[in-house]
Amino acid sequence: IVVPEGNSRGKNAAMRALGATVIEHGKDFDEARSHAAELAHTYHLHLVPAFHPDLIRGVATYALELLEAVADLHTVYVPIGMGSGICGLIQARDLLGLSTEIVGVVSEHADAYALSVEQGCVVCTDSANTFADGLACRQPQPDALAIIAKGAARVIRVSDRDIAHAIRLYHEATHNTAEGAGAAALAGLIKEQAQQQGRRVAVILSGANIDRQLYAAILDEDLNHQPAHA
Repeated sequence: IVVPEGNSRGKNAAMRALGATVIEHGKDFDEARSHAAELAHTYHLHLVPAFHPDLIRGVATYALELLEAVADLHTVYVPIGMGSGICGLIQARDLLGLSTEIVGVVSEHADAYALSVEQGCVVCTDSANTFADGLACRQPQPDALAIIAKGAARVIRVSDRDIAHAIRLYHEATHNTAEGAGAAALAGLIKEQAQQQGRRVAVILSGANIDRQLYAAILDEDLNHQPAHA
């Protein structure tokens, strides 16, 4: 498994504990993905893609559980990394024939998918500098973009400060641990809370793989020091 340099140590340790060989390469996910493809070609290995129809079907099971368990959802906020999560949610929504709005959330420092939706074509960025490593995508997947552009109500941007606030809020209000990408959906809802008043809304907490030192530093901030829009 190839991961970027500086990837969450907790994630790396968990993968190694399962018996995986973890290789750290590149400054971000896209460089790691390119190196993985090179290794697969050189050593005749099967490359498991980061975005694939079978992966979407698997991820869509969480969406199916949510949409069947909670009736009349007006909106669901979901983070976008490579796109499998939001695409699974869109497909589950469509298969059930629901009108639920799906809002994708990206980091304002890694907004390739937002730019691509806005411009109607794949737009790559030069950097993806966010502590929310699960959102750090510079090169959108064309197949994912097609599904998102057609099925999402919109894609919004949140700041690292917004995400940090959402992490603290999860900890204080629900006693859940959220990594940066996992808290992005809640950050998106907070940003749009005025327009969602009185509606039934869901947020996707997609992961809790955050290093202890980073988590402690984020929690050390004052929970009452909220973003300007909160």
